[in-house]
Amino acid sequence: MDAKKSDRINRRAFLTTAAGAATAAALPSALSATEKFSRNTLRVWSCGGLAEAFMPANQRFREKTGVEIAYTGAFAAALGKSLLGSATTEVFAGRVLGLAKKLREADKMAYFKPLCFTRYVLVTPKGNPAGISDIQDLTKPGVRVILSPQASPPGGEAVGVLLKKAGVLDQAMNNAVIQGSCVQRTMEDLIDSRGDVSVVEYRLTRMPIFEGKVEIVPIPEEYFPPPPLTFTIGVMNAAADRELADHYVDFILSEEGQEFFESAGFIPAISGKGMQMTEKLGVKDA
Repeated sequence: MDAKKSDRINRRAFLTTAAGAATAAALPSALSATEKFSRNTLRVWSCGGLAEAFMPANQRFREKTGVEIAYTGAFAAALGKSLLGSATTEVFAGRVLGLAKKLREADKMAYFKPLCFTRYVLVTPKGNPAGISDIQDLTKPGVRVILSPQASPPGGEAVGVLLKKAGVLDQAMNNAVIQGSCVQRTMEDLIDSRGDVSVVEYRLTRMPIFEGKVEIVPIPEEYFPPPPLTFTIGVMNAAADRELADHYVDFILSEEGQEFFESAGFIPAISGKGMQMTEKLGVKDA
């Protein structure tokens, strides 16, 4: 799959919008709709971090089927809590496998499938002036670390677990010149050279406002905290047109649909690496 897309949709935090109103991405020409459904609108909720992928994917689905996607992207835990209560949607793509399992156990979700996975990297200002080459470098005297420990879960907490597993948490915190509450602000501070290094999800480096503005240094997977890595997608029992909801999920998990997630910096579930992670992390519907 081509990991490069010429145009992508700018992220909007806590986004609620219909895909038909999205800024147009560079997509193939419209196809004639061959599927016929009982409804022409589908409600889709996802955690906000997936918005860069869902926006153009939803636009493409509309072009192919004529169905409008009423899309809401927000904090996954808040959406999940609402869905476990009285709120309803038709398709839900959430972070953390446990949330999908809770929705299934509560008889709110008909089924779920693995959607994509995230990964963590070290980022430095362009040129890597501090010569960062390994996560152990966060412990070196004089290295200015930027972290966001107060970021909404799993942001700050996940990075803390990662640093602890790597055995560098205390030293990294001692070297932290900024301890913020927003992962995007962390990227801005780093780009402005207010620090030498940070730990972020790779997807942030693919956002249009940050792409090409930082250097990226890999982190060994053994340090990744498992729960935040997984994103799933499932059809809710409240789906008004089950056939339509199933068709949408099939599209998102097709090669064409998964390209949008790869372009946004995720590991597609259908890729070789994604299938390995599916098995390793046990991302299966009970």
